[in-house]
Amino acid sequence: MRTLYVVTHPEATHHVEGVVGGWHDSRLTPAGVRAAVSIAQALRARIPHDAEMELFSSDLLRTLRTAEEIAEVFGVKPVLDRRLREKSYGVAGGRPQEWLDQRFIPPPAVGERMEHDEGVEGAETKAAWAQRVYAAMDEILQSPCEHQVIVTHGGSLTCVVASWIRMPIESAGYADFRAPTGSITTLREDDFFHNRQVVSLGDTRHLDSAEAD
Repeated sequence: MRTLYVVTHPEATHHVEGVVGGWHDSRLTPAGVRAAVSIAQALRARIPHDAEMELFSSDLLRTLRTAEEIAEVFGVKPVLDRRLREKSYGVAGGRPQEWLDQRFIPPPAVGERMEHDEGVEGAETKAAWAQRVYAAMDEILQSPCEHQVIVTHGGSLTCVVASWIRMPIESAGYADFRAPTGSITTLREDDFFHNRQVVSLGDTRHLDSAEAD
């Protein structure tokens, strides 16, 4: 049985500064670091001590810092993959959120959504975003390891889950799997039917201890 634990990085500086994340290389806040410690401890409680475990992470600072806490607990080295990054918002990255809000062109309710141009220079289409995350997932799942942890971003979680359930990219235009920052989503494939479950989406119960500190 294969189990994937998909971590969305906890609070980062772009959250508290009110600026656009995307590929803007923000760092975890002190609260985010405490949450990362709680994430690592929660994963340690879920994964058997004698089990092999693999750790993959987006290469941005906020996800890398989260992965480092997990790596320390498990004694493994994270595999960094830029394809697990958040969606790129082009020139909007690092600018005030209001700047993007004033220029953003939302996708149509009906019609072409995956190749939709959002009106921001350098921003990825949803198609380009999904294609790179799907490609990363294809490589991760080539490994027979039964316990894998993926550290990514809140937006990219949608592409990870869509890939996991084998949703065709062309059908992902309406997909949106929401999860809070610092959450753990659990995905599992059984050995008999090879069905792929979304066991839990966006679990944050482990953050109670971080908030109490």
